[in-house]
Amino acid sequence: RIITIILVSITKSIINQLKINKMDKRININTVEHHAYKAMLGLEAYLAQSEISKTIKELIKIRASQINNCAYCLAMHTKDALKYGENAERLFILSAWHEAETHFTEEEIVALKMTEEITQIAQKGLSNETYQRASKVLSEKQIAEIIMAIVTINAWNRIAVSTHLKIGEF
Repeated sequence: RIITIILVSITKSIINQLKINKMDKRININTVEHHAYKAMLGLEAYLAQSEISKTIKELIKIRASQINNCAYCLAMHTKDALKYGENAERLFILSAWHEAETHFTEEEIVALKMTEEITQIAQKGLSNETYQRASKVLSEKQIAEIIMAIVTINAWNRIAVSTHLKIGEF
């Protein structure tokens, strides 16, 4: 029974990958609207000099990309996180971090909560509870930087998903 389940899962994965590979070619934002793409890179330059750690930045990028189903960004940012020294186990459990809070710092938990609430803005937005929790462990500047990191990765996710960027094209 377990082998059957595994085989079905692998088969579905292969079929999905074939569908992805057959996607129609779409525009390249950098080519068609270079100034817009350059503006996005400006946000990245701003975030590169921010106070928030590389670890928190990558956790934000990965969590938002999980929510937005952006395989392109997931592949890129999990590799980046590992390169920056992130623990693989934490990446494996990131989508279920609520059940594994002991594996994350208070700052990381707040950043993950903010990421989920801002990424899913139509559900309730950034709650007062989360904002108050953030204000206890982060400076106003750090809160602003985290919000900008979340906004930026959500924009990148939307670009990658809507233009069907393929994994490895970075």
